[in-house]
Amino acid sequence: MRLYNKPPPGSQNVIEFEIPPSNRFLITRDPDHIKTILTTKFADFGKGPTFHSLWKSFFDLAKFERGVQSFVAQLPRSGETVQLMGLLYRATLDMTTVPTGPQRRAFIKAFDEVQKTQMRIVMMYPFDAFIDRKEYYRGIKTLEAFIMPFVEKTLTLTAEEIEEIGKSDNDFTFLHGLASFRRDPKVIRDQIMAVLLAGRDTTAGTPSWAFYELAAYPENWARLREEVLSTVGSHKAPTYDDLKNLRYLRYMLNETLRLYPAVPYNMRAALQDTTLPGGPGRSDNAVLKGDTVAYSPYVMQRRRDLYPPVTAEFADPLIFSPERWYSWQPKSWEFLPFNGGPRICVGQDFTMTEMAYFMVRILQRYERLEYRGDWEAQLHKADIVARPSLGVPVALFEAGHA
Repeated sequence: MRLYNKPPPGSQNVIEFEIPPSNRFLITRDPDHIKTILTTKFADFGKGPTFHSLWKSFFDLAKFERGVQSFVAQLPRSGETVQLMGLLYRATLDMTTVPTGPQRRAFIKAFDEVQKTQMRIVMMYPFDAFIDRKEYYRGIKTLEAFIMPFVEKTLTLTAEEIEEIGKSDNDFTFLHGLASFRRDPKVIRDQIMAVLLAGRDTTAGTPSWAFYELAAYPENWARLREEVLSTVGSHKAPTYDDLKNLRYLRYMLNETLRLYPAVPYNMRAALQDTTLPGGPGRSDNAVLKGDTVAYSPYVMQRRRDLYPPVTAEFADPLIFSPERWYSWQPKSWEFLPFNGGPRICVGQDFTMTEMAYFMVRILQRYERLEYRGDWEAQLHKADIVARPSLGVPVALFEAGHA
């Protein structure tokens, strides 16, 4: 954000700099640039060699209900402090897929190591050569040791056998769906790895931030709970229709994703010489083959000129205000929690449904929550991370408990 305090002449929304010997970077917060990168000139931009080098190593509501009940069973008694984020991360990984028995601890440790190293590499690029990747590659091997036997077993099935399994909602999995279209074990392995790595942070990180913010706004929690109780009831498991009808809950999740996008920024490499639009009265921006263009949903969603005042109360885009969504909708390419264009996140519906389901079950049971961490310390650590660095220590209170 500070880079844009003194933008270069003629540009308010794109900054160019070079890291010797030949790494040229463009950092943009212009919605037209993002639209160009993700759609208009999609073929001109790709992940680039650095990304591929790093990654080459790699809606069932009943299932949601089982995961939520397992999660709730681990919560302490009403009013006792719990580190909510840790439980959310374990629960969402369980609901995607996770080994049981002795493999479990090794799998989770490897998973965390791989995610942390990937984040370090992205944040420190192009100085990532100084990062030790030994644990990262060991972690990849641990994940593969769990994933590949399932892939190989599935690929022994014929198309007819997979089609027969597809008739059962309980037995058909994402893996079966992949195998019905592609028979390449590497392609399937890459897709499974992507779902595991990408699906976990959004599904667990966003509710973590939501609980963090809601602890500061008890009136928002009360409004959410009233909507849930009037729509779903106090005990019934929510249906798809219930979740669609929870308008304020949807706005609350959107507002959380606006302030805390799961992917703080994205990078694309120019695959050929191209341009980005310069805007009214300005020439286009030249982008040369090999240049890196970065854009940040985190920065975009904090631009005051893109978030004009709805009311005086919601004038500041840094304020958590689900109510703003009743009278304001972002324009195209201004709100990108799941990216856009041909590379839009394929799991966004799954993720939004899972997050809403979790929130409903917690709101049904608990009348209020109380944050028991250090507000100032957490705010200081919240600038560029996809999850609260200090966790979410809270106390949840059931109805009728002080």
